[in-house]
Amino acid sequence: MDVRAAILLLFLTMLSVSKAKLDVHYYEETCPELEKIVSDTLLNASKHDPKVPPRILRMFFHDCFIRGCDASVLLDSSPGNKAEKDGPPNKSVASFYVVDDAKAKIEKACPGTVSCADILAIAARDVVTMSGGPYWNVLKGRKDGRISKASDTLKLPPPSSNVTQLTKMFAKKGFGIKDLVTLSGAHTLGFSHCSSFQPRLHNFSSLHDTDPSIDSEFAHDLRTKCPSNKPHNHKKGKNDGHFLDSTASVFDNDYYKRMIARKSVLLSDQSLVWDSRTRRIVEDFARDQGLFFREFVDSMLKLGSLVNDVGEVRLNCRVVN
Repeated sequence: MDVRAAILLLFLTMLSVSKAKLDVHYYEETCPELEKIVSDTLLNASKHDPKVPPRILRMFFHDCFIRGCDASVLLDSSPGNKAEKDGPPNKSVASFYVVDDAKAKIEKACPGTVSCADILAIAARDVVTMSGGPYWNVLKGRKDGRISKASDTLKLPPPSSNVTQLTKMFAKKGFGIKDLVTLSGAHTLGFSHCSSFQPRLHNFSSLHDTDPSIDSEFAHDLRTKCPSNKPHNHKKGKNDGHFLDSTASVFDNDYYKRMIARKSVLLSDQSLVWDSRTRRIVEDFARDQGLFFREFVDSMLKLGSLVNDVGEVRLNCRVVN
């Protein structure tokens, strides 16, 4: 066996060991009330702010896609380091206080036991379920990372990406075409600010002012909400953008139906129906919500398994111990 083969074998062994440490029953004896505490916290927060579910789900994806699911997205910036949450793609990620609240309650019930990464993984499952989506058993045992850099957020898929760009970014994380289409379905919950899709509406190309792939009536609606002469940012207010599907508070397959109808808000979403590599999957999910739910569970378990052995159990999710 040559050196490169030996290194590859060692890496694969480490990866399998890392994944093997995750266990549904990881806290069964040390913190039996964990899942109830997280669920109750999310339900209470969502009653007061309906934006909590999509924000938590997006937070989980943005965390796992950088360094694996290590809660690095929860760390605050320090004088010597600009953290992930302050990177450009995460400027509109919010509701960190919900995780903080759950963590504080869990620390009272079982001090120094549960990682922030596991809390976020459970929370992501819970917001899907409470919004009408599928339930799955969350594997636990993740550690909290100690590194968080704003520059790493450039690895997140931008809303202007095409399928070729998306497949390359997802492949680097071990995801295939089906995972890409499936995880994009998380957009069935949520809202996008004008800054993420305004380039589709004004001066799109030398031939078209508006992206011709958008349904004309829908494009008119978007242009009304996001006129070219109005500056936009995520702090302008709730009307500064558009919901990503017509049932934005319900986890369903409407996202895929609207894609086929040329009513996707984001270019990265609309591109999935125009590319032959992804169109069939989009059509299948649009026809069969149960199929989408089953595939979503599989892909979320795969996403949640992006972990490593290096880390700690933070006492405060915003700072390292």
